[in-house]
Amino acid sequence: MLAFLIITAVKLAIIAGVFMTTLAYLQWVERKVIAHVQVRMGPSRVGPHGLLQPLADVIKLITKEGVLPPHVNKFFYLLAPFLAVFMALISISIIPFGTSITIPAFTIGSTVFGPYQTMMELADLNIGVLFILAISSLGVYGIALAGWSSNNKYALLGGLRSSAQMISYELPMSLAIAAPLLSAGTLSLRGISDSQAGYYLGFIPHWAIFQMPFPQIFSFILFMIAAFAETNRIPFDLPEAENELVAGFHVEYSSMTFASFFMAEYANMVTVCSVATLLFLGGWHPLFPASLGSNFVAPLILFIAGAVCIYHGLNPARPLDRITLPVFGVMFFALAGLMAIPQLVPILTPLFWFLAKVGFLLFVFIWIRATLPRFRYDQLMSFAWKFMFPAALINLLITGFLVAWFS
Repeated sequence: MLAFLIITAVKLAIIAGVFMTTLAYLQWVERKVIAHVQVRMGPSRVGPHGLLQPLADVIKLITKEGVLPPHVNKFFYLLAPFLAVFMALISISIIPFGTSITIPAFTIGSTVFGPYQTMMELADLNIGVLFILAISSLGVYGIALAGWSSNNKYALLGGLRSSAQMISYELPMSLAIAAPLLSAGTLSLRGISDSQAGYYLGFIPHWAIFQMPFPQIFSFILFMIAAFAETNRIPFDLPEAENELVAGFHVEYSSMTFASFFMAEYANMVTVCSVATLLFLGGWHPLFPASLGSNFVAPLILFIAGAVCIYHGLNPARPLDRITLPVFGVMFFALAGLMAIPQLVPILTPLFWFLAKVGFLLFVFIWIRATLPRFRYDQLMSFAWKFMFPAALINLLITGFLVAWFS
């Protein structure tokens, strides 16, 4: 029991540290990607290549005065950002990142523990999918309370629009999730990922989007569209429509309470991309089998990235590149070396494939923001009820019929 508590505490510290750092730098990546799409530089002043910009933003928000307007309902006003962040962060605790790890024996005092096998998540729930859906439903309360407790008509309109939007798109999202569950036969996220192991004809992955008797590519598209609405991202960012609602539900918030809603938004992005990877893209299972060299993809990519950094460091476009790029090059070479160690390959390779898929989906979120305009509110609701819901229902009925027929 003591070993379990120690290992769980270590996993909690690692996941929390990596996750919070990811949230901080995800906005840096977003600003950089959008800048390149719009042929701009993006963050470049604070630190090399603007890498310290997230730290500067945090310091700025912490040191800004937190204004508490006199006309708000103070309890619910302060509860709303806490609720939004808490519901966004708690979901990551059941996301499996890879296969199990065997921890060698270790000693505490005179007691020897281990060897100990643990999973690469905090908790493996048999009803993980239902837990994710329940937590995402409760997340609506943070935004709704923020709009109502602010006692501001623009904030109230933003909160109401957000509640209607998120509730409407939860229905097609739930139906899109139910379709691959019929094939997997389990509600455990780890079990769903394991059901997608293997390959058709030796090279076509057994992912849900390719899985017979009815590939779930349509469910995947419906899920991703609903995920944009669930996370209040463009083109469905109606609750924060600045040109209509002067920033919407968070108009009365400042300092870290203001930043909390954006932290929750980025945390929800990571969560839905992780769930999409586990449900539809095979989780940590590679795109092609190890016999075709999937274990060498990660070291090769990292080695090429290191070589590119070294080359541009020797031929710098800016004076600082002569120092920073070789440092990054050495880091990439070190990571490539770790990925090539035979004892670490069974652990790091699944983790690499899972993070690569999640990273690609996050890039799609950012790419869409840089290219698509915002919907009108009537278009948003009409699209949810007149297209998304019937399409998801028909897809679920066809999937259920075919699974029953061929089972």
